[in-house]
Amino acid sequence: MIQINQLKLQIPHSEEQLKKKIIKLLRIQKTDLLSFRIIKRSLDARKKPVLFYVYSVEADVKNESSLAKRIRNKNILFREPTPPYCCMSFGERRMAAPPVVVGSGPAGLFCAYALAKRGYRPILLERGKPVEERIRDVEEFWKTGHLDRNSNVQFGEGGAGTFSDGKLNTLVHDTKGRGQEVLKIFAKHGAPKEILYENKPHIGTDLLIQVIQNMRRSLLEMGAKVCFYSQVTGLSTVCEEGKRKLHALVVTDTRTGTSYTLPAEAAVLAVGHSARDTFAMLKEEKVPMEAKSFAVGIRIEHPQEMINESQYGKEAPGSLPAASYKLTARLENGRGVYTFCMCPGGYVVNASSEEKGLAVNGMSYSARGGQNANSAVIVTVTPDDYGTEDVLAGVDYQRKLEAAAFEAGGGRVPVQLFQDFCSDTVSKGALSVHPQIKGEYAWTNVRRIFPEELASSIEEGIRRFGQKIPGYDRGDAVVSAVESRTSSPVRILRDDTMQSQIEGLYPCGEGAGYAGGITSAAMDGLKAAESVSAIYRPFDKPEKC
Repeated sequence: MIQINQLKLQIPHSEEQLKKKIIKLLRIQKTDLLSFRIIKRSLDARKKPVLFYVYSVEADVKNESSLAKRIRNKNILFREPTPPYCCMSFGERRMAAPPVVVGSGPAGLFCAYALAKRGYRPILLERGKPVEERIRDVEEFWKTGHLDRNSNVQFGEGGAGTFSDGKLNTLVHDTKGRGQEVLKIFAKHGAPKEILYENKPHIGTDLLIQVIQNMRRSLLEMGAKVCFYSQVTGLSTVCEEGKRKLHALVVTDTRTGTSYTLPAEAAVLAVGHSARDTFAMLKEEKVPMEAKSFAVGIRIEHPQEMINESQYGKEAPGSLPAASYKLTARLENGRGVYTFCMCPGGYVVNASSEEKGLAVNGMSYSARGGQNANSAVIVTVTPDDYGTEDVLAGVDYQRKLEAAAFEAGGGRVPVQLFQDFCSDTVSKGALSVHPQIKGEYAWTNVRRIFPEELASSIEEGIRRFGQKIPGYDRGDAVVSAVESRTSSPVRILRDDTMQSQIEGLYPCGEGAGYAGGITSAAMDGLKAAESVSAIYRPFDKPEKC
């Protein structure tokens, strides 16, 4: 197989032009190129207004061995084809009951998928509703303010990532091919094939909903059992040879409140970062956890046209996707400020999951066609900010900010112009930038939601970002609050086998403190499935890799 890197073509161009460029670089005849596949594509805007796509491709050609002898180019590599992901080994221990996966966000969904594919017949528990019912509850909440505590932006099939931009890029160092496997599974179930090679792939909320339903159908076809309205509210353990071992889970029906005991010697705990009642239960059960740093801040909205011009230039082709950005700054007070979960052509959404508390997030549809770009601008907070006397002190800190946001907006999303945020005054209404928000909003003083040190850090960070993107610190930019669910405030400790001190309990994903985003959570889910399979034998004959 031949891999060609740093293959650059000016935008716009056709697939035929890409093919001709490959043939020219390899110095072969058109008929000698049997096939090619894009493995990566990124946009190069460093010489705007002239823009390029930069490709890495794999090519299959006639007489590759003779070609390898005459080609001398550091960007053209001759190598064996990349082997498919196949990291599951199989242990010998028999399971008395199928493995249980708790939570159907990316970590739980992909863990259950990998286990089902290998013949383990997993049971997937989800406290919320199927995604097609969940979307109706979320839209009802945005319309009326009526909150279902178990079916909202945070809880339900697909997890919190369902109502986001659906970004699939990750910074995780991946030597096992898990990241590409995640993308392949998404594409197999209806995501655009472009996610397999785009440098910054995304799906979008509208397509994610269908993809998740398709994955559920695959799970059922492969022998998994999917149980909605099923919240784990307790653990049953036994002590053997001085060590606690998982024996069963206490599962409560979120519709009726009735509970039952589910036998389980292996359970993957893939709850999301907002599962605060589960964290409290784990604390009561003496499952080892620790407080960890996370980040809080605001959402800021700008015209998408302004971001496009900054990133692409004034004369950029209209065929380009809505532009994104990522910004960071280190302040003199020692705090880091950075943008997070940037949503091109997206919406700010009311992402609350508790009564009398208000949290926001960002969301884009697949087309990213909204008028505004929005992003979180967040400041890192550590246990030094909220105390370490209680492992759940970070949860309390989030709740205080969310309660302040709820009060500031009277139950609606609190919004403010950036110029008024800086002057600490109540905003009266929009100027040139109009809020694009899912849910009701109210003009108020967002700055007063935060401790002054955090508020001033957010302000300084936005001003710094204005030096990188002209207009970022414009006075009519709209800020909203509070962005508090950036990551889990706790880490559920695990060892090298991914197990808690309670043998058989596998903390996994973003809620457990080991991931940040859809792809890294899904990869951790695959890793958890590998860990379970390394100990136990499957019930059924596994599929071939």
